[in-house]
Amino acid sequence: MTKEPRVWQRMLSGRRLDLLNPSPLDVELDDIAHGLARVARWNGQTVGDHIFSVAQHSLLVEAIAEHLNPEMSRAWRLAVLLHDAPEYVIGDIISPFKAVIGDAYKVIEERLLAAIHLHFGLSPEPAILLKRFIKRADRQAAYLEATHLAGFAREEAIRIFGRPEPLPRSVAALVEPWPIEVAQRRYHERVAVLHADSSG
Repeated sequence: MTKEPRVWQRMLSGRRLDLLNPSPLDVELDDIAHGLARVARWNGQTVGDHIFSVAQHSLLVEAIAEHLNPEMSRAWRLAVLLHDAPEYVIGDIISPFKAVIGDAYKVIEERLLAAIHLHFGLSPEPAILLKRFIKRADRQAAYLEATHLAGFAREEAIRIFGRPEPLPRSVAALVEPWPIEVAQRRYHERVAVLHADSSG
């Protein structure tokens, strides 16, 4: 008799998250913040004493998005901040590896994001306009990370991520990697604030 494969992950909160059928009830901010603060961008191939975590990347993307569109709603800000939240379960799959494995991972990623969105009171499927806006801010963040942390020359980064837009120093300063506990705390606090404001 063949044993069924385990398709759920036990979280530190005690939740058991099913990857094939994730429930919003099994999503916890504590788990997301803890996981994302420990997932390294660029497969850890960055300079500095600390990893550049997905939690810090998400805060950088939100800061860029706020600069690009200061009038965006709290719900949009929250969606921007949660754009990579599924990676607390599946990790940060770098773009070259995505090109190798194809789109198989996307179904799982989309299901997880839908469950996360529902947990935080957002639409399970972001609007096309919002997706495009997140992508724009995400590519700006990737350019900054690539040139400041990951060893990319400016011309190479422009070819891959597009020409950077002018950003204030306060935003660019967010590229300096934080210790894990700082990234976890700041991410947790920011999501909690936006969630309270968008649902209040």
